[in-house]
Amino acid sequence: MRKYVNSHSGRAFGDRIWVIPFFASVLIFITLFLTAIFGLFTSPNGEEQLPFDIISFAKSEDSSEYFVESDLKKSLDTSGEWETRLPRLAYLISGTKGDSHRMMRTLQAVYHPRNQYVLHLDLEAPPRERLELAVSVKADPTFREVDNVRVMAQSNLVTYKGPTMIACTLQAIAILLKESSEWDWFINLSASDYPLVTQDDLLHVFSNMSRNLNFIEQMQITGWKLNQRAKPIIIDPGLYLSKKSDIAWTTQRRSLPTSFKLFTGSAWVMLTRSFVEYCIWGWDNLPRTILMYYTNFISSPEGYFQTVICNTEEFRHTAISHDLHYIAWDNPPKQHPLSLSMKDFDKMVKSKAPFARKFAKNDAVLDKIDKELLGRTGRFAPGAWCIGRADGGADPCSVRGNDSVFSPGPGAKRVQELFQTLLSEDFLRKQCT
Repeated sequence: MRKYVNSHSGRAFGDRIWVIPFFASVLIFITLFLTAIFGLFTSPNGEEQLPFDIISFAKSEDSSEYFVESDLKKSLDTSGEWETRLPRLAYLISGTKGDSHRMMRTLQAVYHPRNQYVLHLDLEAPPRERLELAVSVKADPTFREVDNVRVMAQSNLVTYKGPTMIACTLQAIAILLKESSEWDWFINLSASDYPLVTQDDLLHVFSNMSRNLNFIEQMQITGWKLNQRAKPIIIDPGLYLSKKSDIAWTTQRRSLPTSFKLFTGSAWVMLTRSFVEYCIWGWDNLPRTILMYYTNFISSPEGYFQTVICNTEEFRHTAISHDLHYIAWDNPPKQHPLSLSMKDFDKMVKSKAPFARKFAKNDAVLDKIDKELLGRTGRFAPGAWCIGRADGGADPCSVRGNDSVFSPGPGAKRVQELFQTLLSEDFLRKQCT
């Protein structure tokens, strides 16, 4: 009996051996758990930090810092730095078969050593004409010395009212962004455009302007125009053929977009570097989405940039609804501008616009503009950077001075008066409406 009792007591004691290690393990676990919890929300310096649920995406006032797009925006936001220096402009001058001489004349009329220039002669022009244009640019001593004029080696087919014009413009912008990091505004001109003010006038005025303003005529497409413009589907043969032909219409129609609103306006624009970078980079994909939509849209060059800028909160309030051109339209309008001539000269000047279009090749009014508005007697419209002698018909711009000095004339006053109107409260109410 005693033996049984002793044996039972031994087994009871043996069954309790695990108790001490168990409670020791629990104590260590609790200690480590509490250490981890308090260490998670305490900085190395002993400062208390907010619990994670307070800084969660759902409750954060600004969660943009967690995403890559915010880093891209910050890397491209150098507007504060640009405001402290004089502006520079970047031009695209485009033409087609037979336009090479007109392109050179427009280039020389808008030339300034501070600016950047890209020339595009489309694929309809014969190779010999493109070669002559490139040789003319390379032979000019000023262009060669400053190295700010480039002829696009790759020529593209550009179809009137088709998306190929947008593709060509975006390619030119990409080249300008690659070649120079210092320009502030992009301007597109055609061979039939011509300036009404000197570059000294324009650069002087823009020296006192915000670098965030985009000059782009725009209005929302509403009512019957939506059905007429947005529902038809067109095909631009220039996207896949090597010879130029008119756009083709399909029998199918599509529904209206619901993720963005459609806008239209002029194909001629003056856009900030930050906005065209956004169109090229497109970090939130909207520019590419809208580009794909406009691939089958009639008159897409008159709507792509307008639709992008007016559907982007970051830029929509920077859009000034003016294309900085004087254009005479037929009445009733047939969407084709009239060719300007001597009888339009006074109207051009009174418009206070820095550019006008369209001009016939070598029209006499261009000589009048050169003489009375630009003061042009040699290759270029002279500016303060031209410091050579003009005796005996010599070209004062053959000797180049300081391109950071401007000599504004009457044209600067006209453009300033135009901008006073464009920046008025009444006019600004028209932004993207």
